[in-house]
Amino acid sequence: MNASDHITRLKEDGWTVVENVVPEAHIEDLKRQIQASTDEHGTERARKMGIGHVGGFIAFNQALAPYLADRRVIEPVQGILGPHIKISFTTATINMPENPRGTWHADWPFNQNNAGHVEAPYPDVPMHITTLWMLSPFSEENGGTLIVPGSHREPNNPTCDIGVDPSAPYPGEINACGDAGSVLVLDSRMWHSTAANTTSDPRVSVVVRYAPWWLNTRVLCDSLERKVLGKRTGLADNDQPLVPKNIYENLPEDVKPLFSHWVAEA
Repeated sequence: MNASDHITRLKEDGWTVVENVVPEAHIEDLKRQIQASTDEHGTERARKMGIGHVGGFIAFNQALAPYLADRRVIEPVQGILGPHIKISFTTATINMPENPRGTWHADWPFNQNNAGHVEAPYPDVPMHITTLWMLSPFSEENGGTLIVPGSHREPNNPTCDIGVDPSAPYPGEINACGDAGSVLVLDSRMWHSTAANTTSDPRVSVVVRYAPWWLNTRVLCDSLERKVLGKRTGLADNDQPLVPKNIYENLPEDVKPLFSHWVAEA
C-alpha cells in the first residue's frame, strides 16, 4: 500500500500496518539489542505482569533511531496529524511467554486514568498516533496486540465506566498481526489491549508515539503542568524522561527534529 492507502485505513478503521520498514538483515541484531536493554532497565512491576517495559527508551538504546523518520511511516502519520509532528513517547514493550491478557484502554491523552487526559466525551479529532515497531512477528499465538477496529471513532473507552468489562473479550476484537520489521500504526483513540503470548518466545517491540506540534506533552516529564494536574486530579501520568543532550546530538539528522522539543538542558 502507498501512503494514501494507509491514511485511508487510519481514518476509516483506525489502524494499518506499514510493511518491511526495518531491513530483514538488521532485524535479529535489533531484536537482541532491544531485549538486552529491556532486561537491564525494565521495571520489576512490569515483569510481574509478564511484560518487559522501559519508558523513555531512546535514552537507553538508540538502535531503532535510524528508522524513526522513515517516510513510509512519517507520511501516513503526517496525513493524520499534519506536517509538523514530534515524538512524544519511546517505550520498549515485550510480551513475555505466558503473560496474561491485559485490559482494554486507549493511549494518552485519551486514557481517562491519566492525570493529563482529554475529557470524555472527546471530539472526533485525531491528536496522537501510536506505532509499534515489530522486532518479532506479531501473531495470534505470540500476543499480537488486541484491537477493536473502528473504536477510534467512539467518544470514550473502557478506561471510563461505559459498561464494558475492560478484562473481557469484546465483539469484533482481532489480533493485529504483521511480519518482523513492519510497523503497526494506530490512532491512539483505538481500544487495544495486551494479548497473551502462548508461545515459548518473547514478542519484542518498541512503541513510538507521534504527536502534532500543538499537543502539550509537558505533563509527561518533570514539569509544572505535571505537578498541577497531579494535584488537581489525584491521578498519576506516564513518565517519559527528557532525552540527554549528548544522546540527542548523536541522533540521525532527519530524526533530531522529532526530538528537538524534548532535550535535557545538560
